[in-house]
Amino acid sequence: MNTTSNIATFETLNPATGEQVKTFPGMTDTEVLAALDTADRRYQNDWKTRPVPERAKIMARAAAILREKAEEYAGYITLEMGKLIAQSRYEVELSASILEYYATHAETFLKDQALPEAPGSVVVTEPVGVILAVEPWNFPYYQLARVAGPQIVAGNVVMMKHAPNCPQCALAFARLFEEAGAPEGVYTNLLCSVEQIATLIDDFRVRGVTLTGSERAGAAVAERAGRNLKKVVLELGGSDPAIVLEDASLEDALNQSAFGRMICMGQACVATKRFIVVGKERGKQFLDGLIARMSDLVVGNPADGETEVGPLVSGRALEGLLQQIEDARAHGASVVLGGKRIDRPGFYLEPTIITDIAVDNPLYQQETFGPIASFYVVENEEEAIGLANATKFGLGASVYSADLERAKRVARRIESGMVFINSCAYTGPEVPFGGVKNSGFGRELSEYGFGEFVNRKLVRIG
Repeated sequence: MNTTSNIATFETLNPATGEQVKTFPGMTDTEVLAALDTADRRYQNDWKTRPVPERAKIMARAAAILREKAEEYAGYITLEMGKLIAQSRYEVELSASILEYYATHAETFLKDQALPEAPGSVVVTEPVGVILAVEPWNFPYYQLARVAGPQIVAGNVVMMKHAPNCPQCALAFARLFEEAGAPEGVYTNLLCSVEQIATLIDDFRVRGVTLTGSERAGAAVAERAGRNLKKVVLELGGSDPAIVLEDASLEDALNQSAFGRMICMGQACVATKRFIVVGKERGKQFLDGLIARMSDLVVGNPADGETEVGPLVSGRALEGLLQQIEDARAHGASVVLGGKRIDRPGFYLEPTIITDIAVDNPLYQQETFGPIASFYVVENEEEAIGLANATKFGLGASVYSADLERAKRVARRIESGMVFINSCAYTGPEVPFGGVKNSGFGRELSEYGFGEFVNRKLVRIG
């Protein structure tokens, strides 16, 4: 790398006002390579050999610090990406619970596993080295915790490249581990560029790469990692359907659906995006109810606890969604609620519902990363399943029904990594998270996520 090229700029820009708050200089190429040197030395000479309880103790302390400073950390989220303060507080607690979960379960997950059918054989779980993570802005701690929690207690070290619009969140999360007693190099925050990330992927010392982001970014990272024979975990978004069967409670389905669409102002990969209702009359009732719920939401400052509609993350995001709405309308769709920018400072979009979306409409296949609900009515269960699967994505889905056995049968036929029955999306440290098709591959959270970047080594006595 050239020592002066590719320097990125990171900035805090308040989405509720559109005003720049603070800027942070990116790292030089020399600084990035020095950070990799430090991380690799720490892994080789120290961290991988530390007793598991010692690594777990540091992780548990990081979780405790996050809880102790919950208000401070939640404030950074709301300031930098505009998340409602209640949801920011929830994310802080969720992130702490993930760190705590892996601290608690580390010894169990790393325990040697005997193979009863092969006497004298045992599988040993070992770390592999430096793990490089590239993470987005929409859940600025939760995304980091999903990587750092399992990989650090496993004995790996983590280098984290966060989104350029949430540097204060990134720096705050790095402080957790420093304050918890993790030595330099165990968790490294990178204020670096895309070009610098490419160079890190090429370096043999980086042994695995994980990314949450767009299809384009995922494809680029996977291609480069593949050329270097490195394992990759990708989570690339979705167009999550919610099937409302004819026996479902409309009231419950509506309440869950409205909430599920507006999680993080709709800027969540696993937020409900497409509503598929079985039956024409039920469809009309559901649409009326969804319009009523989404039109009654209170617009305001995301730092105000009474606010229900906050800003989008950026002006670019807002303009992109407005263009999607216009493209859908130009191809015959009907905008039955919202569809316009809200007249106030910041990057606010009206909660929006779009119907009459034909197969050749661009919106039929697109992910809408904002408060836009796509609405469909079908005649029967088969049509609902077909429509749910008629997408290149396969992250999450929901099924609403009074008959749980029927709902489970439908869930098994949906092409996705996760299906939620009678609820919108759920995540927690104990359940795996990930998708299929263009939503990516690999899993995070639970023991599945723990096992993505470890060596399951066979040791056999002859």
